[in-house]
Amino acid sequence: MILEHAPLQVKPGHTAEFESAFGRAKQIIAGMPGFRRLRLSRCVERPDAYLLLVEWDTLEAHTEGFRGSPEYQEWRRLLHHFYDPFPTVEHYEDVDSV
Repeated sequence: MILEHAPLQVKPGHTAEFESAFGRAKQIIAGMPGFRRLRLSRCVERPDAYLLLVEWDTLEAHTEGFRGSPEYQEWRRLLHHFYDPFPTVEHYEDVDSV
């Protein structure tokens, strides 16, 4: 399992619009091969900051499958204009857990 980690900084005053758009966009990503689950959390101290965590079967399911798909273009259209700055996305593998 690969964990995608994306801290999202939404432009001030646009959080309600972002959350509404994300509600539509999550249906896109949820239908992609290799997708397992996602979690979007909002920061308590900084309400314009979010953390997106997405679990994928493999790195390629995200980087090649999802990002290379026509559906990704709709994801971009719905969400990317909300971010400032654009997020840095990183991928993690489990090392240990309890």
